[in-house]
Amino acid sequence: MLQLIFDQKARSSGLLMIKRFFLSQRERPVLTLFTKNPCPLCDEAKKTLAPYMDRFVLEQVDITQPENAAWYDRYKYDIPVFHLNGQFLMMHRVNIKTLEKHLGKLEQQHK
Repeated sequence: MLQLIFDQKARSSGLLMIKRFFLSQRERPVLTLFTKNPCPLCDEAKKTLAPYMDRFVLEQVDITQPENAAWYDRYKYDIPVFHLNGQFLMMHRVNIKTLEKHLGKLEQQHK
């Protein structure tokens, strides 16, 4: 009986951890990187973003894919381009001050 109670607690705490993980994933803002291959500036930008990756979900959009033709027409000369939660944030290089400012605002809203 004791083993059964322990197993149930372990399972429920494991489920709680999984729930927390998925909730935190959903609550994190989405930083969209408009890119193509090759893109040395995009590679540099991703390295710059690495220390901040726990604060957002990085989504990459390859503008050369046929389904992304509108993004190609818009950003073909400007990548990397970044949107935060669907809104334009920055282009060409990562601006840490801008990123920090906008992430901080979003984090304050979710407290």
